[in-house]
Amino acid sequence: MWNEELRKKLIEKALETRHRAYAPYSNYHVGAALLTTHGQIYQGVNVENAAYPTSICAERVAVFNAVTDGERQFVAVAVASANGGTPCGACRQVLSEFGLDIIVIVVDEDGNIIQEAPVKHFLPGAFTPSDLDLK
Repeated sequence: MWNEELRKKLIEKALETRHRAYAPYSNYHVGAALLTTHGQIYQGVNVENAAYPTSICAERVAVFNAVTDGERQFVAVAVASANGGTPCGACRQVLSEFGLDIIVIVVDEDGNIIQEAPVKHFLPGAFTPSDLDLK
C-alpha cells in the first residue's frame, strides 16, 4: 500500500493544510496529513490559544479527527512547517499509541523531506499499552 505516490500526496496535503493553522502568537504554522490503512487521509493544523497550555498540535488534531471517524490503524503522517520541525513529545506519544511503525515524514515549507522514519525512531523507549499492567 505505501508507495511514492502516497508519500507525495501526504506531503501535498500537509503543506496545503498548514496555511489554515491558527497561530497568532507563535506564527508557527503546522499542517499534518495522516494516512489510514483504509486509504483515508485526515488533516490537522495547530490551533493556538491565549492560554498557551490549551493549544494543540497539528499531528494530534489529525489523529483525533481520524479516531472520531472510527479509524485506529495508520500507515504514515506527513508534518509540514516552515523549517521542518519534528513532532513534539506529546504528538510522538499519541502516535505511538497507534503503532511504533507509523512512518513520520517531516517536511519544510518547500516540501523538502527533512526526516523520514517510523515513530519508534522519534520516541525510543515509548510508553505503550503493553506497559500497562491490566491484570
